[in-house]
Amino acid sequence: MVQPESQDARLDRIEEKIDKLADAMISLARAEEKILSLQGDHENMRERLNKLSVKLDEIQKSVDDNARTISLINKVVYAAMVAVVGAYVAHMWM
Repeated sequence: MVQPESQDARLDRIEEKIDKLADAMISLARAEEKILSLQGDHENMRERLNKLSVKLDEIQKSVDDNARTISLINKVVYAAMVAVVGAYVAHMWM
């Protein structure tokens, strides 16, 4: 009679261990799903950053072009103002 009780206890311990292993496998599967999700999010963020980098490069080119244009306009306006002041001064001396 002692034999069956010890076998039942042994089987109970084995079942508990199997249950713990099943819980551990479920936890591992959940962690793996979270990791995969995070990797996908990471790839999406990398793509967005690359797109933003390209846009920033385009904006920088536009800013450089605008700066050259404004510089040219300033030079033309200054030259025109010098010409007007020169003409005024020449007119006053004559």
